Parts: sequence; C-alpha cells; structure tokens
Amino acid sequence: DLRNHRKIVVLDGLVGYTGSQNIVDAEFVAGYPNEELMARITGPVVAQLEAVFLTDWALETDQRLDVRELAANVTVAGTASAQVLPSGPGYPSENTRDLFIALLHAAQKSVVITTPYFIPDEPFLQALRAAATRGVEVRLVVSKHAYQPVSQFAQRAYYEELLRAGVRIYLYRPRFLHAKHVSVDDDVAVLGTTNIDIRSFALNAEVSLIVYDPTVVAALARIQERYIASSDALMADEWDRR
Repeated sequence: DLRNHRKIVVLDGLVGYTGSQNIVDAEFVAGYPNEELMARITGPVVAQLEAVFLTDWALETDQRLDVRELAANVTVAGTASAQVLPSGPGYPSENTRDLFIALLHAAQKSVVITTPYFIPDEPFLQALRAAATRGVEVRLVVSKHAYQPVSQFAQRAYYEELLRAGVRIYLYRPRFLHAKHVSVDDDVAVLGTTNIDIRSFALNAEVSLIVYDPTVVAALARIQERYIASSDALMADEWDRR
C-alpha cells in the first residue's frame, strides 16, 4: 500500500521541475483529460530537489549516484526564498500534513486549496474549520468530474460540514483538475504532489515546493482565479437538496 508518488525532474543539476504531472498521456482515462500544474525551479533549491531523488534512487537500488560536480554548479538564480519538503512513511511525522495545518492556523486573510482528492484526517479538518470560523476566506477547488467514483463519494461526505463552517467550495468544470497546491495570504505558496487525503499524508512518498514570495503567490493566485471562474460554486441550500 506504500508508493512513491513524487514527480521530480532535474536537468544537469541546474533546473528542476515538480508538481502534479505524471509521465502519462493527459487522456489516459478516456473522457477525463487531466489538467496539471508544474513549477520550473532554478537556484540552490534545485539541489534540495535532487537530494530527494538521489535518496529515492539509493533506497530502491542500493546504488549511490555521485553528482557532486553537478551540485557544485547551482548558484543563486532569483530573489524568492524557497525550500523542498519531502514526506512519507519513512519520516517520524506526517510532514506535509503538519505544514498545511500550521499554515491554516497562521492564515490571516485567505487560503486557497486546489486538490483532485479531498479526504482529510480530523486534525486537518479541524484546522480548516477553525480558519473559516475566525473569518479567514477559505476556498477549496476540486474537480467536478472524477474517474474514481468511490473517492468522489468519500470526498462529498465532507461538503456539508465544510459549507456549514463557511468554506467556499468550487467544482472545476473543463477537465479533471489534477493540480495540487495551496496558497496562504499573500506570502506562502505550496505546490507539489500531495493530495489532501489520508493516503498522501501517511502512506505515499511525496514532495512539495514551498515558496515564500509575494510575486510567486500572486502568479499562483491568477491561476487559482482562472480555476474559480471556470467552476460551479457549491451552495449549501443546493447541496441540501441533492
């Protein structure tokens, strides 16, 4: 039941990519084309992303790759502060879940969560409710379409509670939205491979890019607003009549 769910590409130790994109045709499930979001990374954080890959490689093959020359070439490439956060069952805590909970408790104005699967555990759900209850604008963007009916039924089981707490839910229409990212206020963006579900929190090996930069958060916000503009807002009274 354990799997490596990370998506990592590192080119010459200088450029990295991570996000939701698997190496698979976007329409591998007929009728449900995936929509993804990836980050292209340069600078010292690429070495952190590569370190996660090298650790995975060593664990699976018992082979240690020597990339010291490549790592030495990484130089400062911009002004944003960023870091890579790996998580998985090999760690003593659920790293990404704990990060999300901390960000929810720290949020002052707004939180936007985009995820293809939303089946959280109780600590995450409690932090989400608490943020919405104290007046933070909490928006959850999920796909209207799904090709895993059981997961979608499980996800829908949370809608009534979320709507009652003041969380705004948007159902994205055009494609199956497979992107996974969170933004908090104007300060922090998290983009990576983690779904907001118990499997991603506890069982999968995942990787996230955390960026502390208003410019990057603003760029992500433009993408999030595009999602919302192409979504159906789920209303509590409508959901009660389902």
